[in-house]
Amino acid sequence: MRKGIRKYHLQYLPFIITMTFFSSCMNDEKWNDRNKPNLSVGEVMNDGVIILNEGNFMYGNASLTYYNPVTKKSVNDVFYKQNGIPLGDVAHSAGFFNGELFVVVNNSGKIITLNMGRYPSLYAFEYTHKITGFISPRYIHFFDDRKAYVTDLYARQIYIVYPAQYKIKGEININNGNVEFYQHSAEQIIVHGDFVFINCYSFDNSILVIDSKSDKVVDSIQVLAQPNSMVMDRYDKLWVLCDGGYQGSNFLNTYPGLIRIDPETRTIEKIFIFSGDDWPSDLSINGSKDTLFYLNKDIWRMPVNATNLPDLPFISASDRSGTKLFYSLGIDPINSEIYAGDAIDHVQNGTIYRFSAQAVPIDTIPAGIIPGYICFVRID
Repeated sequence: MRKGIRKYHLQYLPFIITMTFFSSCMNDEKWNDRNKPNLSVGEVMNDGVIILNEGNFMYGNASLTYYNPVTKKSVNDVFYKQNGIPLGDVAHSAGFFNGELFVVVNNSGKIITLNMGRYPSLYAFEYTHKITGFISPRYIHFFDDRKAYVTDLYARQIYIVYPAQYKIKGEININNGNVEFYQHSAEQIIVHGDFVFINCYSFDNSILVIDSKSDKVVDSIQVLAQPNSMVMDRYDKLWVLCDGGYQGSNFLNTYPGLIRIDPETRTIEKIFIFSGDDWPSDLSINGSKDTLFYLNKDIWRMPVNATNLPDLPFISASDRSGTKLFYSLGIDPINSEIYAGDAIDHVQNGTIYRFSAQAVPIDTIPAGIIPGYICFVRID
């Protein structure tokens, strides 16, 4: 779903919300009444990489893959193997906080928390809690154990979550009253000082600015159509990647672009324009935060001080992927190794390709259906 928000056409919104309600009502309060988990705690408690396999929309076949980069061993479907029940419908993103992995399950309208070291008596990847009450949750960001933000595609509000109690405790209204395009949606979360920057992707062109102390929207920055991803570099500059919309859309249709914003003045400093047939996504940054990466079929690399977009791809998908395009991208924040997901035909299990920071192939990792978000977990 991460690249296909446009397939959620707004005329289908009542149906989507209804199906989200039903898919989130599965009886998982009895998850602890099951047989003893069968995964090796010693294997899965190491630092590692967790791949969220989205699964097919409305099929409820999302899954998690665990990968140990030291041993190069991987375990597919770890959530089901450990808990005996499916994860849900469309695993979209995850956040690691206080010894637990918070998995945002988009179309099920819920967040599932898994033990990753907080509870010594439990197994790794064992279900601990569930947070419900969302419509279409996307990303989570933690401030402390009393406050986190959760964005949502259709709610037109940011949820304020109490992580220690696993419940929603408030909302931030971001509805701009545009009925035709159901604005604003909310996606990724970048924090700079006391202010939070959130990109509004679906039929939108705004970066919202929220005061994290008052939990109120205080400003917005207009960018190009459909900003899909953001990062902050080492110089505290906010980078926003926009896909430009698509031909035939009733919403603003522009060229794709990469934009640099000064978060202090909230002004646009640079705009790099792509060609009209490009479809860039998954803006990422390396460990030292001086080099940008993004997908545009291939993997592209660009220093933050560059004066032009790169002319040649850094890693060619045609050299690795049978479909000749990468679907997802993750950069290890410690060693800047590159993980690229290949969804193949979006029906069979996908693959993750692992490269060094210098683009040298290291490993090929079997994953689940539509490998999307890539999470790097460090167990203290």
